[in-house]
Amino acid sequence: MSARHVPLLSADAVAALPERARDVVEYRKSGLSLNHIQGCPLDCAYCIRHTYGLWDARRPRALMSDAEAVERLVRHRYFRPHATPLQVFNRATDPFLPDVREHLFAVLSDLDGRELTNHVLVITRAHLNVSDCERLNALRHLKMTLLFTYSGIDDKRIEPHPSQAVVKSMRLTTAHASRRYRTIFYWRPLVPGLNDTAAHLARAAVLSRWADATVFTGLFYRDEIADYYRASGLPEPYEETARRKIVPETLEGRILARFARRPPDASPLFRKTSCAVSYVHGLPDYNGHYGIRELCDICPAAQLGRCAQAHQVPTVRQLHEAAADLPEAAAMRVTEITERAAQIDGFPSEQPRYFLQHRLAFQIHDAAHPHRQRRHGRAEVGWENAND
Repeated sequence: MSARHVPLLSADAVAALPERARDVVEYRKSGLSLNHIQGCPLDCAYCIRHTYGLWDARRPRALMSDAEAVERLVRHRYFRPHATPLQVFNRATDPFLPDVREHLFAVLSDLDGRELTNHVLVITRAHLNVSDCERLNALRHLKMTLLFTYSGIDDKRIEPHPSQAVVKSMRLTTAHASRRYRTIFYWRPLVPGLNDTAAHLARAAVLSRWADATVFTGLFYRDEIADYYRASGLPEPYEETARRKIVPETLEGRILARFARRPPDASPLFRKTSCAVSYVHGLPDYNGHYGIRELCDICPAAQLGRCAQAHQVPTVRQLHEAAADLPEAAAMRVTEITERAAQIDGFPSEQPRYFLQHRLAFQIHDAAHPHRQRRHGRAEVGWENAND
């Protein structure tokens, strides 16, 4: 059977896309993200595509060739070989859709052929097969991590694609012999009243044994997503929207209590993606969460040791030196540095903050959007004394 590829958009069609959709390299918290393939038929109602003006793009299309996209990535001002964590097709499509799969492997092969050792995160809820495992295992240099998105949501209006499908893929890839890549049970989005019953939590605890680590997180409930829920007559999960993921305090407590009783062979549980990704490769967290010590109270002791040894509090001078090559950091001001984090202001967006965070492996917080203690960098919705 011949390999399948997605159609290439014309220059005029690309120019007509929303501005954010045209930017195929974007820094997100877990890595520098490449997204030159856009469009997804899985139709999860909460998809982040809403915020990029791409909700109606259900058939994948390419904005440029894979070779051009990789060149843009490795020449980007934020990219550092062997250091910058990368993500591929995590914003506007699923990397293992039938028409997208060959583009994913073209990108991975190109990066691996350059002998880059960067972390590469690939997030999916699609069907993987033995051939995929073998091709992933053939990559010699990249630190590959597969993150299998599972929610357990049964409401087909919100998530038409069955969660059970990704369980099969996760079990297959984790059981593959002598694999170099790592697997993560990506338990998300957790939403009170939708997929947080005792049965849901018990099922997730069992499924966690089929991955090297487990991450739980909540829902990005942005204005565009809330508008879609209302227009579609879907039950609104929250009365307000937020710029960060929402994980109410009581929900987190129930998850931690249930996982305290998980099977002995279950994988360790993490609150943050980068913590789990770093753990499965035997490395300290590249986002430097160790300074936020209340995040670490569920981490394995060995991982705590790695992160403690790597934890270095930067100076004001080091922060400015790390940002020196960024035009958007010209107005950066360091307002505070503690053992927990450095606080800055003057950045026009989140992207240079993520760049600094990964350069220094230390938490960098924006003074305009402070991180409240115990919120773990999440939205304050559902937490008592939310403004503490």
